[in-house]
Amino acid sequence: MKIKLTFWKIVAAIIFVLGLYATVIRFAVGLGAATSLTDTFPWGIWIGFDVLVGVGLAAGGFVIAATVHIFNLEKYKPIARPAILTAFLGYLLVVIAILFDLGLPFRIWHPLIMWNPHSVMFEVGWCVTLYTIVLALEFSPMVFERFNMKVPLKLIRTIYLPIVIVGVLLSTLHQSSLGTLYVIVPDKLYGLWYSPFLPVFFFIMAIAAGLAMTIIESFLSYRAFGKRLEKDLLEGLGRVIVVVLAIYLVFKIQDLNSRGNLELVFRFSRESVLFWGEIGLGVILPMVLLFVERIRVKETWLFFSALMVVIGFVVGRLNVSITGMLHSETYFPKWTELIITVALIALGFVIFSLAVKHLNVFPKEENESAGSEVVPHAQKPVFTGNLVMVIWTFLLIGMIAFGLTKQYSHAEAGTEMSGGVTRLADPSDAEVTLPDDIEYTGDSDPDDWPGDVIFSHESHVYAQDSVSCANCHLEDFKIIREKIDREIMLMDAMYEGKSCGSCHDGEKAFSSEECEMCHIPAP
Repeated sequence: MKIKLTFWKIVAAIIFVLGLYATVIRFAVGLGAATSLTDTFPWGIWIGFDVLVGVGLAAGGFVIAATVHIFNLEKYKPIARPAILTAFLGYLLVVIAILFDLGLPFRIWHPLIMWNPHSVMFEVGWCVTLYTIVLALEFSPMVFERFNMKVPLKLIRTIYLPIVIVGVLLSTLHQSSLGTLYVIVPDKLYGLWYSPFLPVFFFIMAIAAGLAMTIIESFLSYRAFGKRLEKDLLEGLGRVIVVVLAIYLVFKIQDLNSRGNLELVFRFSRESVLFWGEIGLGVILPMVLLFVERIRVKETWLFFSALMVVIGFVVGRLNVSITGMLHSETYFPKWTELIITVALIALGFVIFSLAVKHLNVFPKEENESAGSEVVPHAQKPVFTGNLVMVIWTFLLIGMIAFGLTKQYSHAEAGTEMSGGVTRLADPSDAEVTLPDDIEYTGDSDPDDWPGDVIFSHESHVYAQDSVSCANCHLEDFKIIREKIDREIMLMDAMYEGKSCGSCHDGEKAFSSEECEMCHIPAP
């Protein structure tokens, strides 16, 4: 069989060769030689992109499967197979990526045998394994049809609905549990992205990204193979994406405001710029474009809007997993990390193209007979029938999240506040372990430094009538969210009533001008 070389085939071959070389380095020499990871920053692009992004982009599988088989919206049935294929490939590549990232990849099966139900990673491992099996079952009818295997095809069709229901439950758990991984690091994740509702945000944006991927793969498949989905189906997905993005945007803003971190959005910093890239380009822009019907009905603009959603989703996941976790650490992936990631993406494209060529992934196009009269379609309402049920399901999730967030922002004494800060009602009743004393040392000319400062959490917390860690960590100058912003600790700021000076004004506490009260002179 003669293979016709094309530009993209040559590019893919080069990528695979480099990826194979990087793979040899990774497994022959170890993570240290193949990555820029350290003990203080052990998760990089293989987790942030290959796993978090890969799983999210595969969300179209469970969303479309639920829409067609559970909500019985048969109109979108032609979309189900491409979405399931994308989801199946996405999860398979995620498993491969995890093998690269694990220090001892041959122990990947351990969570299935050595149970630790208190670990988030345990739940993630089980959900990935089970949902990959479910996706394989959902994908199997395409293979059975191709090889005319009637008996297993009949069997799988008999149990297909229960399989879909199990898949939707597992994927829902898994999409949200990835956010739970970062809920447990409130003191490390930057305030623009940390939230106790990260599981909800991960779930909502996974829905938007999964639907956008369905539009993109249809567009690219038509360009490559001449196969695509009906235009009105893709427009319907665009309308649903508008609703999902709107829900996400409203609750993201409300969450930032309730935790007092909305001001971080308007600061000129690396984090705020990337945040605007995520929200501006990936949420607001496509939401506006897809809302306008004249733009949405144009194929190119529909593809561009979906692409913006995916780009924003990718930036958002990387912001949580990498940007928001970088404080004093530095991390930029080595070329071996990057080429392995690119090789996995290329592998996904190659397998998808082979599946489209040899399996019944896209429905057969109905060609109009020559000379037949084309009857124009009547204008359809934006939201009709069971599609309303699907949208109301998304809205219900959003309303529940809103209620929980509102309750959270008005938490009573004794409950945990955002960023992991605890508000204590009474020191005598408090069962809390305060952090150790913090020592501030001078880094300037010793002659200009009046002496080191030792900050005691105990003396500051229990000296107040109303004991609250939030007095410093949330309200006045947000130490937790700004560990590296040392300007708030300068004396000029304190003299102006900022940071420590907000209390040390001579009335609430001794004045910040009484240097000897804080500084310990050098012996």
